[in-house]
Amino acid sequence: MKILLIVVGKTDQQWLNDGISQYTERLSHFGQFEIQVIPDIKNTRSMEPQVQKVREGELILKLLQPSDDVWLLDDKGREMTSPEMAVWLEKHMAQSTKRLVFIIGGPYGFSPDVYSRVPGKLSLSKMTFSHQMVRLIFVEQLYRAFSILNNLPYHHE
Repeated sequence: MKILLIVVGKTDQQWLNDGISQYTERLSHFGQFEIQVIPDIKNTRSMEPQVQKVREGELILKLLQPSDDVWLLDDKGREMTSPEMAVWLEKHMAQSTKRLVFIIGGPYGFSPDVYSRVPGKLSLSKMTFSHQMVRLIFVEQLYRAFSILNNLPYHHE
């Protein structure tokens, strides 16, 4: 199974990039993992947030394949503990999912078109994090799930 993380806009903090790179390298031991960055939309200062979401949504939807199992990282999504996420991930692997896709939107979230195409939503917390910090938190949690499934000493109960 290939896992793809789609993110909107580049990560502009080096410390976040360093952490993301560290966990991306660790994830490579468990299978194919890739991060696809959708370039920042230009001239957003004079753009309404709704228009920005629609333009970002069009770019997101172009990257999806009909057979993808797609999940949005969204504050209204399903919350799980790390062990629950491991079990959830294991079920997706057992279902022979070819490509499991996670999407982190821009600062204003997702367009209605993205929500209608992608019914699955996950939440990392009831707290709000910047869309750039969510990238690091998510790849760490994905690594943690794989370490749980592989009985590595990374996760402690």
